[in-house]
Amino acid sequence: MPFDPAFTTSYLVAFAMGLASSLHCIGMCGSIIGTLTLSLSPEIRNKKARLLPFVFNYNFGRITSYTLAGALVGIIQSIVMMQVGGYGYRLLQLLSAVIMASAGLYIAGWFPRFAYIEKAGMHFWKKIEPFGRKLIPVKSRTQAYLFGMVWGWLPCGLVYTALALAATAGDVSKSALTMLSFGLGTLPAVMGVGIMNGVLTRLSRMQRFKQAIGLFMIALALLAALPWLNPMAITTHLTIH
Repeated sequence: MPFDPAFTTSYLVAFAMGLASSLHCIGMCGSIIGTLTLSLSPEIRNKKARLLPFVFNYNFGRITSYTLAGALVGIIQSIVMMQVGGYGYRLLQLLSAVIMASAGLYIAGWFPRFAYIEKAGMHFWKKIEPFGRKLIPVKSRTQAYLFGMVWGWLPCGLVYTALALAATAGDVSKSALTMLSFGLGTLPAVMGVGIMNGVLTRLSRMQRFKQAIGLFMIALALLAALPWLNPMAITTHLTIH
């Protein structure tokens, strides 16, 4: 039975990557959520029922930017594939797998130099970061959403890893949906920072837990490079006589 190469960019894999990168999200984005929460008025900050919509809007804006970035990558990928042909897709697939494996090694603590990839987006970040500063202190949910959109472009090696995966999706809409799935995968940890901060912080400091997550990412990379090894990639064809 033939395998489905689209498995490598399935939304489930992207969502799993988002979950796996949660430890990194807690370290990078948890402090941002904390700072933004402190910028709210005490009437909102001290009541979780009123605070939750603001935290959600921060994250909704962040995931919106991820989705837009995915669409942009899809456009670039489509243009490149028109120039290089079918072999380019396989090379892109392998490159995506290498980046995913590197991210797994980074999460596990075995490849700290992977953090240097974040410098790739620093120039763009310096241009849009001032717009985010203008939105602080946040006084409305709209402001929270707009700040989240700026925040979504914060240089992050694991976001770039997801973008590498999205680049193999095959078209613009699938690339965008891949990044949407990744963003939704990061949501539980980032949303939970204010609710289960102690538990999540302890997990983020456990080396064995980080190594397990890193190995999971490496396994996803292996399936991205060799999709025919995964039973989920197998498709069946019914022949009607």
